[in-house]
Amino acid sequence: MSQSYVHLESELSQKMKGGVIMDVINAEQAKIAEKAGAVAVMALEAVPSDIRKMGGVARMANPSIIEEVQNAVSIPVMAKGRIGHISEARTLEALDVDYIDESEVLTPADEDFHLDKWSYDTPFVCGCRNLGEAARRLGEGATMLRTKGEPGTGNIVEAVRHMRQVNKEVEYILNLDEAELMTASKEFGAPIDVLRAIREYGRLPVLNFAAGGVATPQDAALMMELGADGVFVGSGIFKSENPEKFATAIVQATENYQDYKLIGKLAKDLGSAMKGLDVRTLDDKDRMADRSE
Repeated sequence: MSQSYVHLESELSQKMKGGVIMDVINAEQAKIAEKAGAVAVMALEAVPSDIRKMGGVARMANPSIIEEVQNAVSIPVMAKGRIGHISEARTLEALDVDYIDESEVLTPADEDFHLDKWSYDTPFVCGCRNLGEAARRLGEGATMLRTKGEPGTGNIVEAVRHMRQVNKEVEYILNLDEAELMTASKEFGAPIDVLRAIREYGRLPVLNFAAGGVATPQDAALMMELGADGVFVGSGIFKSENPEKFATAIVQATENYQDYKLIGKLAKDLGSAMKGLDVRTLDDKDRMADRSE
């Protein structure tokens, strides 16, 4: 992969822009996601809320799950690998997934180094809480970003915080001259070429989706209102009372995020959303978003 930050025009990311990507653990769920209008699915062995409950070490999904999902749908299939786990990422590449998510939802394999994503042909999506994290992941070769949120909680507050933080810091970068940009590069721990690309584009040079805590149509619409390019939904679909209805409602709310009458209609008779978790009750060791900066 050539070292360039010109990723906005990539055909695959443009197809996914404005849409919803759903976590799935089997072919049945993948088919529900595709029927609901998801632009892609993320194959893994357990959704984030179950990963929290199970504890232990969360790893890349068994290849049989990934292949089952690939055979079930015609939309792009993503899969999660552990942060810094070269062999998991190479295995996912060999399985011909459409995107690799170097994900803090899984237990990090390397607490100091993320993958050199330039050395892979398969594109990567990575999480971020602020511009420093976003720029470092782009410097490593990520071609798509998402908020880290706090996965598996059904609580949107952290995704909101991260989206606002990134957007605020992008606006700050846009107003800097070259000397000030050099200083900002040191302050953010961000590659100067990435900051120059942000200033050139007038925004992040890749798509930035919302993720972590989306559980209702209104949550999805809120993240789009705040400037997200699309939405990832994990536990919010298949931990709800009626996954088929929730999947369709969240897709339609994402696509029509300022049509409040429609969103109100979509939210009716859905059944119960997933049970939420107050992130303030989490111990530091239980916060996935804080894993590996």
